[in-house]
Formats: sequence, structure tokens, C-alpha cells
Amino acid sequence: MVAQLETAVLNSPGRIPYTVEGLIQVFTGSHRSFFTSVMAQALRISGQGTPVLVVQFLKGGIGQGHEHPMRLGQNLDWIRCDLPRCIDTPHLDEVETQSLRKLWLHTQQVVLAGNYHLVVLDELSLAMNFGLIPEADVLAFLDKRPRHVDIILTGPEMPVAVLEVADQITEIRRSHRP
Repeated sequence: MVAQLETAVLNSPGRIPYTVEGLIQVFTGSHRSFFTSVMAQALRISGQGTPVLVVQFLKGGIGQGHEHPMRLGQNLDWIRCDLPRCIDTPHLDEVETQSLRKLWLHTQQVVLAGNYHLVVLDELSLAMNFGLIPEADVLAFLDKRPRHVDIILTGPEMPVAVLEVADQITEIRRSHRP
């Protein structure tokens, strides 16, 4: 016996016929070792046909930038700063500052346009703690994002104001078992 499910034809690809409110999830911890599990989640969700954006604010070194996203599969775009190095200090030159600002503005534009259903903002807490992306801008962005969009924020020492708006907080800790 063969069963067939009928699905409603939607006006635009990737849209679901009902509204599901997206979540704000935070992955934080004192060690920067949780990106692999977040990336696995992004790959799994994109493999199911959901548009996903991964933004690494402090990573550079490969000439990527938002103009040249890496495409993983059909549904996952991965972008970084267009810088020759990774950012590990709040002291940036003007070119580096502009690159980070462009990436942040681009991220806001594509998310607010509703292009993605899951957005990973990797090491955003460090960018905020370095004073490179204002906390108030992040909070405003989270508030005005399309309601169907899931946002995952990562990084150590996530600001308290961001934790207060999060729907889920995952704190990664190392266990020291012999």
C-alpha cells in the first residue's frame, strides 16, 4: 500500500502556511568550543530545506566578505568579515572597522528582508564586548526581526541584556573527569 500526503501549494518557496514564532537562542561559555555543535544544527536544518545564514563576525583570513558568501548545500550561506586576519582585539584600523560595519549592516538587511529562517551570529558577544557592535543595536535588531526567524547568538560573556531577551540559553562547561 502506498500513502501520499498532500501539501498546500505555497506562493513562495520556503514559506510555511502558518506562523511559527522564532526563538532567540544563546550558546555561551568560558571556552570558545561550541561552534561545531551550532554549525551541525545549522547544517541539519538547512538540509531539511530551511534557508540558513551563518555569520562569523570576528573571523577573516579567506577573503570572503558578505559579497562572496560560501554556499554549503542549497540552503546555507556562510559569511565572514572581508579581512586578512581574525579579530582578537578591540583595536581595529579604519579598514577593519568598516569591514565589520558592512558585515553587520548586510546581516541586518538580509534578515529583516526575511531571506532566512535561521541565523547564526557567531562570536557576537565578543564583538559587543569589544565595543565593535553596540549592544543597543543588537537588542533593536532582535526586537524588529521577522517573527518567524530563529536567531542563535554565540560567544563567551554574553551581555546580560541579551540573555534577558533569550528564549533559550545553553551554557557550555568543560567537565574535568579523570
